[in-house]
Amino acid sequence: MAGFTPPPYPYERLESVRELARRHQGGPIECSIGTPIDAPPQFVIDNLGEAEGLRGYPPSIGTLEFRQSCADWVARRFGVTLSTDEVAACVGTKEFVASLAGFLHLRTPERDTVLFPAVSYPTYAMGATLAGLRSVPVAMTAGKLDLASIDPADIERALVLWTNSPSNPTGYLDDLQSLASWGRNNGVLIASDECYAEFTWDCAPQTILSEGLDGVLAVHSISKRSNLAGIRAGFYSGDPELVRYLRLVRQHAGLMVPGPVQSAVALAYQDDEHVEVQRARYFSRLSVLSDALETYGISAPLPEGSFYLWCRRAGTDGWGLAAELAEISGLVVSPGEFYGPQSLDFVRIAVVQPDEQISLAAERLKSAK
Repeated sequence: MAGFTPPPYPYERLESVRELARRHQGGPIECSIGTPIDAPPQFVIDNLGEAEGLRGYPPSIGTLEFRQSCADWVARRFGVTLSTDEVAACVGTKEFVASLAGFLHLRTPERDTVLFPAVSYPTYAMGATLAGLRSVPVAMTAGKLDLASIDPADIERALVLWTNSPSNPTGYLDDLQSLASWGRNNGVLIASDECYAEFTWDCAPQTILSEGLDGVLAVHSISKRSNLAGIRAGFYSGDPELVRYLRLVRQHAGLMVPGPVQSAVALAYQDDEHVEVQRARYFSRLSVLSDALETYGISAPLPEGSFYLWCRRAGTDGWGLAAELAEISGLVVSPGEFYGPQSLDFVRIAVVQPDEQISLAAERLKSAK
């Protein structure tokens, strides 16, 4: 019997698209991966350079300073009060997303299913695969999880239902209140990936924790809000019993955020001013590129949240549209296939390049029209 063969990493499949973009002077404008490129706060970099906490093993759950800073941020941004016992560190939220299902299955072996949005970041499903579990996509209606579409047999087997709001890739906001209620009524954990929570454009930041902590987890990342993806740090919070369980099992697995990183992240979560600056940058880039794409004939509405444009044009599939954008503008974007079979006609554009690069792509699109 053949063992598991990891599939190609999605973004490594874009070489043919990049080759078309390389024909432009200056080369590709890389907007396929949501990697922040703007400078992180200098006071955080200075703190990292002090290298505090290097001598001993850092606490897996996070230092008290780290957890208190995260809890204070949740109170400030969302109006939700957490104790430091309801908060714990993770080594970047992708690691947490990928490992959660396996840890939950150890605790509840009679359940074997991960429910996740049918249009979504691929790691939700991959987390189930890596744990040897089932993954079942949940249909989307108007950008929200269609809870009524879930088969009752899958609900009985479900360890967790993932939601991502604002969504990667669509930018839609989900109904977190309805999700929390559904989870409690059906005995299914709701895990809410909220790494783009501070990038909402028509409303205040939202968290599932506002609906109470019972039966929910929220996952937050320093990567996007503070341009610190490279230091790999985030935190999870919510249901006290589940946080306590995950703290213990993750400690046994040796999952630890380095001490100097914990110190720097605690400092970053104490400041909101740099995030407001970044919000303005992203919204400006979204607006510039959305306008240019619409002028060129591609539907590219501004999202409700996140820094992605979710684009399509009737009669063109995602790979074809990605190739055309590379050829016309130098943009390298992600075909919708990466985010599920319901997305084959879309592309995702991450506005993570400098303003001048986004403006250059926009000018090329308008000139081509």
